[in-house]
Amino acid sequence: MIEKTILLENVNPVDFYGVNNKNFDLLTSFFPKVKIVARGAEIYVTGPADEIRLFEEKLKKTAKICRIKGTLTEYDMEQVCLEKIISLETGKVEMPDNRDYIIVYSNDGRAIKARTKNQKRLVKEYYDNDLLFALGPAGTGKTYTAIALAVRALKNREVKRLVLTRPAVEAGERLGFLPGDLKDKLDPYLQPLYDALGDMIPAKRLQSLMEDGTIQIAPLAYMRGRTLDRAFVILDEAQNTSLGQLKMFLTRMGSDAKFIVTGDPTQIDLPDKRNSGLVRGIEIVKNIRGISIIEFDRNDIVRHPLVTRIVDAFEDYEKREFHEKHETSEEGEFRDKHEVRGDHEKLEEKDKNEAKTE
Repeated sequence: MIEKTILLENVNPVDFYGVNNKNFDLLTSFFPKVKIVARGAEIYVTGPADEIRLFEEKLKKTAKICRIKGTLTEYDMEQVCLEKIISLETGKVEMPDNRDYIIVYSNDGRAIKARTKNQKRLVKEYYDNDLLFALGPAGTGKTYTAIALAVRALKNREVKRLVLTRPAVEAGERLGFLPGDLKDKLDPYLQPLYDALGDMIPAKRLQSLMEDGTIQIAPLAYMRGRTLDRAFVILDEAQNTSLGQLKMFLTRMGSDAKFIVTGDPTQIDLPDKRNSGLVRGIEIVKNIRGISIIEFDRNDIVRHPLVTRIVDAFEDYEKREFHEKHETSEEGEFRDKHEVRGDHEKLEEKDKNEAKTE
């Protein structure tokens, strides 16, 4: 057992400890073997040397976050204390439990967390990269996870605004004239984004944030000419963008901004599917540092179990259709080649007969 005094340097103790010492109480709850007493900027600790060493390490990390952000949340404290640590009993690196993947809490108190392998990878890559591409089939939680990360970033004051956008493209049907003002006409295309935000932010608060511009939901065409600083920006349904539109969107990134692009290359709603710029755009930028590409698959589907089977059935159908077209094309080329050869042989025979007659 040892005793030690640790000094909080360049940090306002009030900001660090939190309202009613909530942050400090959360920190101490992770170290039950250490007696911890705080008086202002001085923290007195008594306990095993290894535990105190680990406590001091976590304290310094959370203090650094507080200095950078000017504030500290319970979530910040929890994230630092739950990250990879060396087990004092086994000496091996241990991963934290599932609490590490809690992103935010819904309006009814439900924990919204990364549940699948690639959802967890999206959360991890978010910390190391400023631009993420999340690709995959419907129901894998790409957009929902991205919006949860955005809401958390706003609540933690990591960004000053959220911008959610998607191309206003009809999904294979003509809606015709829509009544109302411009907002009324565009809202049907953006409803999935409203639905996700409505799960995580109370209705009145959401309305207030949208009215003052803290949260903006707009079609992709409205992004041109903007520079988005300290913003969390999500482009949804990116498979319905052209290469030019995708370039325009990506070049809106300002300082301290985070961008996430989500899309499903198998669900292109453009009249000519060849005009989709998502896959081509990724090929162009995939080797740039600071960009990460996460590919979701059928194992990440979190909707009704039938969705997985439906996705599989459509994939099988598309593969069969591709092979049939490919085989038909080859047969046609073979037939055309032989028909041309036959025509040449007939012409040569005709020329020989005419030469004999002469």
